[in-house]
Amino acid sequence: MITMIREGNAMAANGRKSIFITGAASGIGLACAKRFAAAGWFIGLSDIDRTGLTAALQAIGPDNGSVHVLDVRDREGWANALGDFGRETGGKADVILNNAGVARFGVLEDLSDADCDIQVDVNIKGVINGARAGLPLLKAAGGRLINVASCAGLYGSPKLAVYSATKFAVRGLSEALDVEYAQHGVSVACVMPWFVATPILNAGASGSNEQMADALRAGGLEVYPVEDAAQVVWDAAHGKALHYFVGKRAKQMRFATSHMAGSVRKRLRSQPLLSS
Repeated sequence: MITMIREGNAMAANGRKSIFITGAASGIGLACAKRFAAAGWFIGLSDIDRTGLTAALQAIGPDNGSVHVLDVRDREGWANALGDFGRETGGKADVILNNAGVARFGVLEDLSDADCDIQVDVNIKGVINGARAGLPLLKAAGGRLINVASCAGLYGSPKLAVYSATKFAVRGLSEALDVEYAQHGVSVACVMPWFVATPILNAGASGSNEQMADALRAGGLEVYPVEDAAQVVWDAAHGKALHYFVGKRAKQMRFATSHMAGSVRKRLRSQPLLSS
């Protein structure tokens, strides 16, 4: 069993709005923690990276959050982490941000069983676990569940087949839960970034030296800063829409997949990688 170990400070939220973030030690999660903390929110920082979490808490200010070492695949870990977080926030959360995710880059036939399994387990099961475990805290606040998907959830991305499948799943889950959770006064948003400058761009597959970042550079594709993603998550936390897109290219892909799916397929066949 994967065990959740909590590290935290003694400072409670003291009535502030609160957000619990997975994958908070780096990338989009850390950028979101900084964005919300700067606006006066109390942040629940969770990740499997204990050292990174310690640094993240220092970055947002020790009085502005609590640290929870959590593997999102572990249901008991979720219960423990959110139980601890709830004791600091009066039993509620204004936002649960399901951000943690992993990728393995390469054609499906070259991926190992482990490459496939970890993407499914973290990107789908981890998000489901968070949606289920976080509902009581969200209900208490009339809060908002925000799931981070990807533009790979708009059209299947070559060399990211399993990753794309998981992000389609996150998108579908978000759309369904937005209806289901409405009866509890809880709304749902799905954030879909284009390529963002996070450690996930260094993803490769077992036995391969090729990384996603290499394909991006070769294709001349845009990479957006994590701050852009954090701002979109902020907008999603305060908005009412279901889908939110990070980057101009994300919005273009949304339009293209809705109105020119044949052209997108043709273009993907002619280039090594087009979507994130």
